[in-house]
Amino acid sequence: MKFLSYDSKFGQLLIKFCYACCLSLLWLLCCLPVVTAGASTTALYYVCLKVAKDEETSVFKMFFHSFKENFRQATVLWLLMLAAGLVLGLDGYILYHLRAASTGAQAVFWTLLLAVIIAAAVVYTIVLLNLFPLVASVRNTTFAMLKNAFLIGVRYLFCTILVFGVHFAMVFLVVRVFTPLIIFGEGLCAMISAHFLYKVIDACSYDPDAGHTEGEA
Repeated sequence: MKFLSYDSKFGQLLIKFCYACCLSLLWLLCCLPVVTAGASTTALYYVCLKVAKDEETSVFKMFFHSFKENFRQATVLWLLMLAAGLVLGLDGYILYHLRAASTGAQAVFWTLLLAVIIAAAVVYTIVLLNLFPLVASVRNTTFAMLKNAFLIGVRYLFCTILVFGVHFAMVFLVVRVFTPLIIFGEGLCAMISAHFLYKVIDACSYDPDAGHTEGEA
């Protein structure tokens, strides 16, 4: 049947679903030591960005190529983001309970501090959603990666919201609707997100195969 052929749109969609499933399992296995989660996520987005641009060759070969090539920087960035996330989460938890147990001026004070933590959490989320796709796409310093992830996330805020929505929807579906969807998990999220992000990366003149860019800091 023609719609099941390799070159048909439906056939290509099925192939990408298969890629998503394989990549999700591969990503999970490479994340198991926890400390390697950054390199694993970078490798996942490297492959998904290639697939989105129809430049894929061997999914497994590309994944481990990126995993090895970006391991050091991605790991440093992941540990920084993990530490910042733990600090924000702990501060938010403490301030929430302090606010709930306070009244009057104290409650107002804790509420203001909680608002600052929430704002910081929004910035953190913007950086996190754009950081590892950026690491997969361009070489730059660690500080520049963090700065550019935020600037790109803010400049293309609608895209950032879409990427966040994709991840939120997957978590909701897995937890509340159909748990076996976890087999697609992050692989499917990255595959869908990459179709938005590669356009943003191109708009920022980033070339995944280039050693530097004009905007490199």
